[in-house]
Amino acid sequence: MNEPPSPCTGVCRIDRTTGWCLGCRRTIQEIAGWSGLSSEARRAVLALVARRGGSR
Repeated sequence: MNEPPSPCTGVCRIDRTTGWCLGCRRTIQEIAGWSGLSSEARRAVLALVARRGGSR
């Protein structure tokens, strides 16, 4: 199975209220840990991003 794509949009600014990146809707921890996550864990993060209003 293919690796899930990073939701990064190149807009890397953290919203102080939510703690989410304004571009990809991930937290700092999710961004920093992305490269070490399994495909399953990446899909879980992408599901969270979708619930947060992310584009992917």
